Amino acid sequence: MPFTSLKDKLASKNYSVAFGEVVKINATVITARGLNVSISDMVKIVSNETTQETVGMVTEIDGPTFFITPFSFVDGFRSGDKVFLDSTGMNIPIGDGLLGRVVDPFMRPIDDKGRIPNSKLSPIIKPPISAMKRGMIDEVFSVGVKSIDGLLTCGKGQKLGIFAGSGVGKSTLMGMIVRGAEAPIKVVALIGERGREIPEFIEKNLGGDLTNTVIIVATSDDSPLMRKYGAFAAMSVAEFFKDKGLDVLFIMDSVTRFAMAQREIGLALGEPPTSKGYPPSSLTLLPQLMERAGKEEGKGSITAFFTVLIEGDDMSDPIADQSRSILDGHIVLSREMTDFGIYPPVHILNSASRVMNDIITPEHFRAVLKFRRLYTLLKENETLIRIGAYNKGTDPELDEAIDKKEVMQKFISQGAMYSEAFNASSEALIEMMQA
Repeated sequence: MPFTSLKDKLASKNYSVAFGEVVKINATVITARGLNVSISDMVKIVSNETTQETVGMVTEIDGPTFFITPFSFVDGFRSGDKVFLDSTGMNIPIGDGLLGRVVDPFMRPIDDKGRIPNSKLSPIIKPPISAMKRGMIDEVFSVGVKSIDGLLTCGKGQKLGIFAGSGVGKSTLMGMIVRGAEAPIKVVALIGERGREIPEFIEKNLGGDLTNTVIIVATSDDSPLMRKYGAFAAMSVAEFFKDKGLDVLFIMDSVTRFAMAQREIGLALGEPPTSKGYPPSSLTLLPQLMERAGKEEGKGSITAFFTVLIEGDDMSDPIADQSRSILDGHIVLSREMTDFGIYPPVHILNSASRVMNDIITPEHFRAVLKFRRLYTLLKENETLIRIGAYNKGTDPELDEAIDKKEVMQKFISQGAMYSEAFNASSEALIEMMQA
């Protein structure tokens, strides 16, 4: 191994000579003493009996005693095991070598493609972009999905939520966005999902193509801390490329699993449960992650899509409600539309993009308003139309909606492997509404 490479490797694992010891241990928290630590310090726990070791974070301090939340499971550890302070802190190696790879939150490869070239260390936790340094969102960000590009147009640097119940099709929509988005760099964070879904997402939804894509994985069997910081680590990767002046697509699935991980950590540390058992820290954590996306003056942009799992299709779920208040728009997927065979099942009337008016042409905007008005008329009079109680000629606008029903449904439907350019989608919408 070259001397410089060995030097870099040793520098990245600089543990303290002094050590403390474990005094108490349970399934989720390790209690230790004997080190002068601060909140969020990284420590390494080493077993005295075996070669077993794990990494954890200091999450609470009580006088000389401090509490560690481990990044892995604690089976095999016991009282008296040594605790070392890791002076590198919450830093991960990030570089261009991550492109095309599947990694864990510590940027360790899990795709059997060999080691990743040495990269510079970057902190996982960073402050969001300063409010006065944020650039204006004035450019369209095309995702290749007609219903989004045409009716819920997204801008470079925008943050959107994809809200869906289980089994409605959010993973398929995510794959469509990653494949069709016009972005030079794509960062995908799969947080708290089933391990089976990872290779399925890569092969089925992405077609096995990871060109210019980084996938960060923390599955449901990982510890709560791994799931929590997996999201922050993925955002740090996106920020690395944004700082190089590139436009980055960031997709995270899912915010709900991320919040659940913090719920487990918070409750283990004695935080009071509030709505649906979530402690206050679960809700305060969301803006810390989401506000790091955006457009920064003099640099690139991070356009972010966060999926939110709505339990029981309830949009008043505390995580869904908090996410909607932070994000710049929301895309709601409808179970009713999947029953009718409309994919992707984007519920146009319940969805909104808060920056769309500023980035599309007046002609396009008028077409969007007319589409939504006609679609609303169809929904309101659906029962009358189906039972034949509506007489054509009574309402000219409803007559137009009925005439255009088939072509409107065709516009919002799209094959999972098909992608369409923004200009083609907007022109088709304008032509449809003017016909």
